Amino acid sequence: MRDFNHCLPAARKKVAECSDVLVAGEGGADWNIEEAWGTECRRAREPWSAALLRRLAHRRDIARPAFWDDAGNAKAQGRRAAGKCGVVAALGSKAAEDCGAPRRCRAEFVAIIAVLILLGVNDRLVAGDAPRLKVSENGHHLVTEGGAPFFYLADTAWELFHRSKFDQAEIYLKHRARNGFTVVHAAILAEIDGLNTPNALNNTPLKDNDPAEPNRRYFRDVDFVVTVAEKQGLVMGLAPTWGDKWNKRWGLGPEVFDAKNARTYGVFVGDRYKDRAVFWILGGDRNPDREAHLEIIQAMAEGIRDGSDGRQLITYLPAEGGNSAKWFHDAKWLDFHMIHSGQRVADGDNYSATISNFRLKNPKPTLDGGSRWEDHPVGWDDENGWFDEYDARQAAFWAFLSGASGHAYGHHGIWQFWDASRSRESHVRTPWVDALGAPGGMQMKHVRTLFEARRWHRLVPDQGVIAGNPRQGADHVRAARAEDGSFVIVYSPTGRSVTVNLGKVKSEKVRALWYNPREGKAGVIGEYDGGGKKTFEFFSHGRGNDWILILEDPAKGFSLPGGSGTK
Repeated sequence: MRDFNHCLPAARKKVAECSDVLVAGEGGADWNIEEAWGTECRRAREPWSAALLRRLAHRRDIARPAFWDDAGNAKAQGRRAAGKCGVVAALGSKAAEDCGAPRRCRAEFVAIIAVLILLGVNDRLVAGDAPRLKVSENGHHLVTEGGAPFFYLADTAWELFHRSKFDQAEIYLKHRARNGFTVVHAAILAEIDGLNTPNALNNTPLKDNDPAEPNRRYFRDVDFVVTVAEKQGLVMGLAPTWGDKWNKRWGLGPEVFDAKNARTYGVFVGDRYKDRAVFWILGGDRNPDREAHLEIIQAMAEGIRDGSDGRQLITYLPAEGGNSAKWFHDAKWLDFHMIHSGQRVADGDNYSATISNFRLKNPKPTLDGGSRWEDHPVGWDDENGWFDEYDARQAAFWAFLSGASGHAYGHHGIWQFWDASRSRESHVRTPWVDALGAPGGMQMKHVRTLFEARRWHRLVPDQGVIAGNPRQGADHVRAARAEDGSFVIVYSPTGRSVTVNLGKVKSEKVRALWYNPREGKAGVIGEYDGGGKKTFEFFSHGRGNDWILILEDPAKGFSLPGGSGTK
């Protein structure tokens, strides 16, 4: 591999002389290009210029000319790229000659200049295809800037920025987008020694662990992942820091935040991503135990609000068993709530806190930000067994039918981007790439399919739909109805029969459907006179045999959710 490290200062100088788009000390001027192309060349085993062009084009998400997408000749790419930027080949050759580059390599040197110009505009990336979010007028769900209801279905990937390589991040994000997820949760200052263990490009996030001195190289790595997510239509839920960096009740820490630098850091990240389809998740799995903690959270939130010009939403993820409404319901900076039902027990109740928040005065949207993650040991102890796809489905349906504005799925191998080369955290056993195909994650799209087939944002939790005993524990039945009485949805987690009040559907006739959440298929049970009570039996029962009952006004012309099927 050729070494042009000594040529970079001359290239940068030439760019600065011939273009007004390079900002001194910003853009490409302080990024370790040598490191990036060296990594890419070793991986691709190809001329460094071709690898450099391709990777940097992706990294900055500039409007890429088509010729960067093919594997054509590196010299041709360099010349065209230079021409596209308004830099003539002679300019690059002269700069190369000035610093002693061999003549045969000067076309490649032109490519460096072209890329530096493209990198040098500023640090903020071009907006992509994912929606920007705001809170609905009724305070119960999220909508896009245009007012369309936004179905919040998140995957949990807290270590995405810290542990994944660029190609791995792309694989992961594209897979999640294809399978119906709309949001990804990730932490900028990650949980697993996120301050001192470098990321895949050997960058750490802060200089000397000072939140007031962010490492721009690390944040450009974050930029790349955010851009890929946005291009896939995914909204990023960014945790600016994991909680052990301000409350080291457990974890590695160290604690580095106080109120002053929390605000400075908040302004930095808020400004950097203010044009992006992101929102902010404060807390990082910690509760504020004392006044100093509240001051840190308040300062960080205000910094983000100021840095982003108030254009992005902020929420708070408490520790396991917590509810952000306990501390922050009246906080002006908090836009929507998170509960954290956690991984302590099977059949854990995430509906009580959800419905409690739904009924609050001046409500804010609520969702479960950390439920029973698939393939996670129950109670953090592998001797208790493991949560599976059924636990993931149960948590999601219980939440949505209790008034949740969305839901966050998680897989124990994916949140920490684990593979066999890393130490095991909390008995993890499945590498992240294998976990992409885990049944629970694949079945989350059936949750979305069901609710988007009806006006889910008009649902109101209503246990009065159930005429009999809703039961407790694993058998607990949840129900919700549309505000206008046009339909009702009932979830039986173990397939046990349910007796319902047909009068909850405001029509003379009521059509009944079944929906299989394991397969995303539905079928018609029958049509009945409105009013009165009726008991419905499902096709199977027991753990893992959850079923959905839909009651609706046949005059509304609703279609079957998902594909039609047999029992």
